[in-house]
Amino acid sequence: MSGILVVDDEKELADVLCEYLKVEGFETETAYDGEEGAVLFDSFNPDLCVLDIMLPKKNGIELLKEIREKSTVPVIMLSAKNGEMDKVICLGAGADDYVTKPFSPLELVARVKAQIRRHTGYSEGAKSRDGQIKSGAIRIKKESYEAFINDELLELSTKEFELLLFLTENENHVFSKEQLYENVWGINEYGDIGTVAVHIKKLRDKLSMYNLDYIKTVWGVGYKYVTV
Repeated sequence: MSGILVVDDEKELADVLCEYLKVEGFETETAYDGEEGAVLFDSFNPDLCVLDIMLPKKNGIELLKEIREKSTVPVIMLSAKNGEMDKVICLGAGADDYVTKPFSPLELVARVKAQIRRHTGYSEGAKSRDGQIKSGAIRIKKESYEAFINDELLELSTKEFELLLFLTENENHVFSKEQLYENVWGINEYGDIGTVAVHIKKLRDKLSMYNLDYIKTVWGVGYKYVTV
């Protein structure tokens, strides 16, 4: 069970977020100021931290820098500001992700899962003993960037493979174009979010050659991967 440390002086928000994380199987600890967060980090030894920027006693950037002096655990920063400079400062100080308030707790939980998966190699998909992922008729070898259908190699570009991998690891979860872009391309990569729809279409076209219709559109929301 992964441990998540949430540090936010908005008590109600922090407590609600922890409830969502607990439902997903995470162990949580909560602090409401930066100094308490620093103490809990050392005693709790979390696998990921969610830090608000504007904290009393010690702000989130200061706490982030302290954490980075002794740990590489993923850190997601929260901010009530939608300024580019805050995002640049957080990423420059070592943050792994940046979320602007208000946000959906479900979206933040998805980001938490994505960061832990990147950091630890954790996968929600069905893994065989040799580390491969099997989902429906698709078999994926993460280490070699290869995907197979009925033992036939799929010809995929790097981003097509990474998009397929992310979707299979999060089967039945709905993701917006923005979420897919941030999780597959990365929040610090510059590009057009329209590339998500382009890559989704390319994947669908390649899967349709095997009569597979695993990538579904949830109108007004985004996309999800389902095998049944």
